Amino acid sequence: MGGRTILLAGFEPFGGDATNPSQEIVHALDGTSIAGHAVAGLVLPVSFAATAPLLVDALARERPAIALALGQAGGRSGLSFERVAVNLIDARIADNDGLQPVDAPVVAGGPAAYFSSLPVKAMARQVRALGIPASLSMTAGTFACNQVFYLLAHAIAQGDADTRGGFVHVPWLPQQAALRRDEPSMSLSTMIEGVRAALDCAIATRVDLGVAEGETH
Repeated sequence: MGGRTILLAGFEPFGGDATNPSQEIVHALDGTSIAGHAVAGLVLPVSFAATAPLLVDALARERPAIALALGQAGGRSGLSFERVAVNLIDARIADNDGLQPVDAPVVAGGPAAYFSSLPVKAMARQVRALGIPASLSMTAGTFACNQVFYLLAHAIAQGDADTRGGFVHVPWLPQQAALRRDEPSMSLSTMIEGVRAALDCAIATRVDLGVAEGETH
């Protein structure tokens, strides 16, 4: 059985950025408590080779009730609750070790895809109720974020059935967006508030909302 712990994972900076909002959220919430669940933070390297053992070890150590990974998605304007992880790495840029896999599986012989086991519709709605932009996303990409989402879902499927897990993309911080032109951003305090609300909802909600939030394109 999963314990009364939340494993919250994020990433180190990559792609030339000096910071990564997912890392900052993890640092802010590590050691806190949400709905009676202790938050254990984990900052992962942007490394296709090093990520898997670190994530699997953390899941085995914490045996969390909820495992949520966060990642940076520059250009998005709100929190994006990912629904699907695919068994594919097709890296547009190299990771922080200089590796750039093309058309490689995350897990050889694994299922083509996994769905999030978190109530993503309910979580997004609870975040929006706070006035924070949030939506569902049908793709986590094919870079390190999708790799971690897939690894997380695969580990849960192979291990503790009482652990539920998923992935949320977060926007650039204002200081990151300032280095680009006309790109959206979100303050760190707002992201932290949104992630806390989403986790609170995930703990309280076992069955997701039966409302339409699909896409037509």
